[in-house]
Amino acid sequence: EVQLVESGGGLVQAGGSLTLSCTTSGFTFDSYAIGWYRQAPWKEREGVAWLSRVDGSTYYADSVKGRFTITRDNAKNTVFLQMNRLTTEETAVYYCGGLDHPPPLEIVARTSANAMDYWGKGTQVPVSS
Repeated sequence: EVQLVESGGGLVQAGGSLTLSCTTSGFTFDSYAIGWYRQAPWKEREGVAWLSRVDGSTYYADSVKGRFTITRDNAKNTVFLQMNRLTTEETAVYYCGGLDHPPPLEIVARTSANAMDYWGKGTQVPVSS
């Protein structure tokens, strides 16, 4: 059974930084991708960054490019999201999602969040002004 567990959320001031972690377990093969998504109140879940376990490639939404960085620690089965220069508009619950046998990440990014196979429970990131 695949499990994803997010951690690292918490209150941060606008302009500040935060690093989220997504610890994974249960993937049988190394053919999957992990994506970080966020969902603000009354809004749809949107993807911000993805990493392919297949080839290590990464992909970012335009809104976070240059500010967010997705990385992995294979030994710990953990994917990180470093977030810099956060804005109040980025207050949301942040989720990590997993997708088996992913297509190229630019396709994953254009696909609905509903296409992801697995989800964690999320971690809250309130950004104060």
